[in-house]
Amino acid sequence: MNPPPPGTDAPSLPAPVPVQIMRPVQENIPPTRSDREQLNRAVKIYIDKQNLVPPIPVEQLRSHAETLLTEVGLDLKYKEYTGILVNNELWREYLATIPYNRRLLLMPKCLRVEERCPAPFDEFGLLCKECGLCSIQDLQKEAEALGYAVLVAEGSQIVMSIIETGKIDAIVGVSCISVLERAFPYMEAAAIPGVAIPLLQDDCHDTNVDMEWVWEVIHLNSDDESRRLDLDGIREEVDSWFAEDSLKEIMGPSTGVVDDLARSWLAKAGKRWRPFLSVAMYRAMQSAGDAATSVDELSLKKAAIAVECFHKASLVHDDIEDEDDLRYGEDTLHKSAGMPSALNAGDLLIGEGYRLLNEVDITAEAKVKLIQYASLGHRELCLGQGQELEWRKNPSPVSDIEMMTLFQQKTAPAFAVALQVGACCAGADDALMSAIDTYADSLGIAYQINDDMQDAEVGAEGSDFHRDRPSLVLTMAHRRAQPAERKIIDAWWAGDESVNEDDLRKIIEDAEVMQRILQLLESYKQQAIDALSNVNDMSVKGLLRRVVGKIFNDIEIKGWCSEFASADAAEDPAS
Repeated sequence: MNPPPPGTDAPSLPAPVPVQIMRPVQENIPPTRSDREQLNRAVKIYIDKQNLVPPIPVEQLRSHAETLLTEVGLDLKYKEYTGILVNNELWREYLATIPYNRRLLLMPKCLRVEERCPAPFDEFGLLCKECGLCSIQDLQKEAEALGYAVLVAEGSQIVMSIIETGKIDAIVGVSCISVLERAFPYMEAAAIPGVAIPLLQDDCHDTNVDMEWVWEVIHLNSDDESRRLDLDGIREEVDSWFAEDSLKEIMGPSTGVVDDLARSWLAKAGKRWRPFLSVAMYRAMQSAGDAATSVDELSLKKAAIAVECFHKASLVHDDIEDEDDLRYGEDTLHKSAGMPSALNAGDLLIGEGYRLLNEVDITAEAKVKLIQYASLGHRELCLGQGQELEWRKNPSPVSDIEMMTLFQQKTAPAFAVALQVGACCAGADDALMSAIDTYADSLGIAYQINDDMQDAEVGAEGSDFHRDRPSLVLTMAHRRAQPAERKIIDAWWAGDESVNEDDLRKIIEDAEVMQRILQLLESYKQQAIDALSNVNDMSVKGLLRRVVGKIFNDIEIKGWCSEFASADAAEDPAS
């Protein structure tokens, strides 16, 4: 979408004072993912405590960033990044109130694959040809469908012209700091809210961006109450429920050694996505006032713990079937307690899950649905695991469709049940439950694809290419490899000890398998988001969109744009 031409009757802006906006030096990279999560929460607390109101000049942002970093004990080298987070949070709620058709999405041309990009330029910037080579196409199509004006360009004059029309009330800027610097003085002078998403690497060539972050920001809407949910806080809260005293309160006193063994496994470390999803879904529906019913806090805890009981039971049984010795970096339950005790503990956790669901204080009709969703999901998971066990009897390549079906059965039902349990506690109707099913199918497949990719990484726990498990990585490599290479993979599956992982990795690299799988992953993530098109509750839709970002947000930002790193080095007499 081309921006509107400058208006003739728009008031002129005051001449902006040249300002250096938090320009990073070369060693000033953004924080690690764990530090970023800590900062995100700290920024919200800090802003509330300081009662900050936008707009805030750059120098004050710097000062606040330094104070905040000192309070949380993080290195001051993160000052520029923290300043961006502070500015974003200050404008977040205001941005949510602005109609989409009054917003501008500004993206840099360096997101394109420069050598292969067929798009020409005009006076407003890049004219995307939707070739599918980069993320520009997806972001532009989504933003324009919402009503945004979209520019793939750089330059303060264009931004100034758009602001002067009076037709743009907010800017979402995807960029390195160099471009944001040129636009910031004009935005500050006009009190135009700006939310910035930095690029993921320190090069002005073929760059990338955290798509989930951009996706969340461009969809901000005042009708979506889920944006107020502190998802990191919910995860921490749910984690606390697995402490010994909390489990005793929720599940009742332990009856002895067998109970202790099962509960110790239940309390083991893990991502705990499933109970988190149950609680987040329930609270998203409650926050919007769209829930048909509600449950007390203890009932919500029982429902969430039940979901994790099912999951931990499946891990006990999977580890036995897979003959794995390690889980969470420790001995698996059957390795430490013995096969009979592990089997019994797994079975006990399944029974505990259904007991807890039965104790949730909801209507009899809702309770029947609650247990029905759990039992159907349980059945589907077992069918998926059974398909894998059958494959092991005669390991061989399978089609993409067969592999995706297996992934869907093995993983999707667990996500669906977790979300449906939370939704059921809030009295969701059948239409929403159906939408959750469709969403969970794509989310589960994407999760399993991602898991396969991580299993293939050198050095990861369980990183071996298992001979007795179907692998999307090896299956796709087999299809794309030369005949002689296929024989190597066949020999691996047949148990030939002369074939090692280095042989497999060479085949995978030559066939460019990981690039293909990454494209497949992105397509299923997008399918999960597309499945929400028929969800009318903005809070539920917003939550489920954010869940995709939460689960797959494992990309580390590598650094900042090198354009200013060079400039800083040239200006620094000590360099």
